[in-house]
Amino acid sequence: MSAPDAAGGRTTAPALGTLRRIILYVLLFALVALTASGVSGLLGRLFTTPDVIAFNDSSSLALDLALTLVGGPLGAVVFWASWRLLAHPAERRATAWGIYVSAMCITSLLTAASFGIAAVASLAGGDTGSWMSPLATGLAWAGVWVWHRWILGHRTRGPLALAKVPQVLGTAVGLVIGLGSSTTALGMLFERAIGTGGELAVIGVPWWRASLGLLVWAVGGILIWWWHWVREGTRKLHTTLSGVSLVVIGIGGSAILALGGAGVLLFVLLRLALDRTDPVPVLLEPAPEALAAALLGTLSWLYHARIARGRPAPVPAAAGLAISGIVLAAAASGIGVVVNAALATGTTQLGGTDARELLLAGLSSLAIGGPLWWFTWHPTRPSDPQGRRIYLVLIFGISAVVALVTLLVIGFRLFEFMLGDAAGSGLLERVRAPLGLLVATGLVAGYHFALWRHARVSAPVPEAEAASGTERKRGIREVVLVAGADAEELASAIRDHTGATVTILRRQHAPGGTPGPAQLFRVLEGVEAERVLLLAGPEDSLEVIELAAETRRRA
Repeated sequence: MSAPDAAGGRTTAPALGTLRRIILYVLLFALVALTASGVSGLLGRLFTTPDVIAFNDSSSLALDLALTLVGGPLGAVVFWASWRLLAHPAERRATAWGIYVSAMCITSLLTAASFGIAAVASLAGGDTGSWMSPLATGLAWAGVWVWHRWILGHRTRGPLALAKVPQVLGTAVGLVIGLGSSTTALGMLFERAIGTGGELAVIGVPWWRASLGLLVWAVGGILIWWWHWVREGTRKLHTTLSGVSLVVIGIGGSAILALGGAGVLLFVLLRLALDRTDPVPVLLEPAPEALAAALLGTLSWLYHARIARGRPAPVPAAAGLAISGIVLAAAASGIGVVVNAALATGTTQLGGTDARELLLAGLSSLAIGGPLWWFTWHPTRPSDPQGRRIYLVLIFGISAVVALVTLLVIGFRLFEFMLGDAAGSGLLERVRAPLGLLVATGLVAGYHFALWRHARVSAPVPEAEAASGTERKRGIREVVLVAGADAEELASAIRDHTGATVTILRRQHAPGGTPGPAQLFRVLEGVEAERVLLLAGPEDSLEVIELAAETRRRA
């Protein structure tokens, strides 16, 4: 009975350690957050009402004092206990410690940036009475951010797992704030130039005050982005998370902003040329912000696309597929709106959007998305099964969800009409919008289903060729990898390239440099053994030691 007990003890010990870390770091996160809230409240009182600090709102003051003077010391005790445990390398490598530091870094950055920039923007915009309290909150959380950034870079206590997550998320936060604020500020300037936003000015306040406040937001976001992207080297990271962030936010988000602005601009131009039912100032009202979105979104899109082209696979292919999916959605939406407008011609319009306006909106979306989809997807070229297979599965999944929702809406509208809702409109008027969306979804799903079937039919020939050409490479069945903090990324590349089982042994002192996947594949090219020892480092060197086949020993 001793052997099972011992085995059970070995099995439960890691689980107990993980549970202890979760409880400890959740408690530490809560205490740090509560203490920062109390400090920000006290600083706000100090900035705003120093002469009546003890005579007004005593309950709120008591809460701030309790959070600061009780929560602060408790948090210090919990942090001291955590800091002592981190002297063991296993604690530094724990995922829970990396999650805590990353979560606190991004939480403090978001809070400090939003409140701090809001305070400066209020002051720049002429609102001198509302900047002190946000500034207090921003300063308190900025201190928390500086503290945890110091922890992140500590040589003996900093986390080894998820150590680059705060850099990547900080870059995304800065890009979203900077690009969004810059678009709104530039749109306001275009409004003044075109003369469509004069009626929005507040009496007694110069028009440029609001633009100056937005400019502060834009500058703040750009500084946050520059600090993480350039100063901390996020643009040189080749981790999975950095690739996902680059594709989803840097390329995908910028492309959506640019294409949305271009679509609205084209819609405005078509209405000016073909539909003058509204006055010209009303027609031009969406144009300034759409022009700003198209310009800035295109610049950000081109910049991040150039960065993606220099990244190792599969980032460039993922970037192209992301753009293809975005413009496909735009083209499909255009088809759905055109069908909606065509059905609207057979109904009686009692109010709402005119059929011509719907038709022009659909044509605008189709004109923007259709050509770009053709150039990004390249339907006339042979398909790449490795890059497009996941894309096709995603298209099927999204199409299924959209079709299911539209069918439910059509069914609801149909039964509503059959049950005699006299206050409602006709059947065609009720179902034309979801019916147009269903038609567009059916066209998209049908085209991609044909591609999927063609890929399945032609799959055996490439697989036979690949089997004959990679028989030697697939001989590697087990890899023992000795590496530093980048071990997970290298292990993933080895699994994808060879299909082997990878065992990771981390170095106590991780060497500098990160070998790239291309270098890894070149090193493994001439290996014929089934078991391999791979040493990563020092610097970006890779050493392969072929091991003998494993033999079982008798006890």
